[in-house]
Amino acid sequence: MPSKYWVIIPAAGVGKRMQSNIPKQYLPLAGKKVIEYSIEAFLKHPQIHQIMVAISDTDEYWSKTLYANHPKVQQVKGGQERLFSVMNGLEKLHQIADQKDWVLVHDAARPCLNQNNITQLIAKTKNQPEGGLLAIPLTDTIKQQTNQELKTIPRETLWRAFTPQCFPIATLYKALQSAIKQKLKITDEASAMEYQGFNPILVKGSSQNIKITEPNDLALAEFFLKI
Repeated sequence: MPSKYWVIIPAAGVGKRMQSNIPKQYLPLAGKKVIEYSIEAFLKHPQIHQIMVAISDTDEYWSKTLYANHPKVQQVKGGQERLFSVMNGLEKLHQIADQKDWVLVHDAARPCLNQNNITQLIAKTKNQPEGGLLAIPLTDTIKQQTNQELKTIPRETLWRAFTPQCFPIATLYKALQSAIKQKLKITDEASAMEYQGFNPILVKGSSQNIKITEPNDLALAEFFLKI
């Protein structure tokens, strides 16, 4: 039986840099909410089995979204940090999925994900037991300033890490368990895998797959969605 592909979308954050009373994943964007585009990208993709959305206990917006009651979308408990939201999703998958299945973790505030990027990520990681993630190589000159000293950092080997990030469920589950136990600073799922000695592959994605972080990002996302 072929492996199934599940999705976890951590959506318990508040996005303080957006300077908004509404969590950024629920902000209006071209007629919908930001998170609705993020979910819709996976609902449209034929290889995605089901989506887990991690929601805060105090969330008052999720129930009003388009996909809150969709049969392929399940709500799970969100955590105070992304790491714990993803772990809660994996705990649920540990109960209902085959441990040979795969999971894609995607930011709730990345609404411009295209179908081809999902297809490419799945295709290029399916024979890579260490998984992989969408990313794009840096093109700008990179500067580092420490203690009043300015340095130019070679950019040839530097990439911007995006989501989704795709891993075997069982492997990622163990990696995050270990990260929590060791109290490691985990900023994405790939970093948890790296701490365990794994080497996820980088799959070149699209620069349009932006994360809504600051107010101006909404206008840029709307532009990309209309292209």
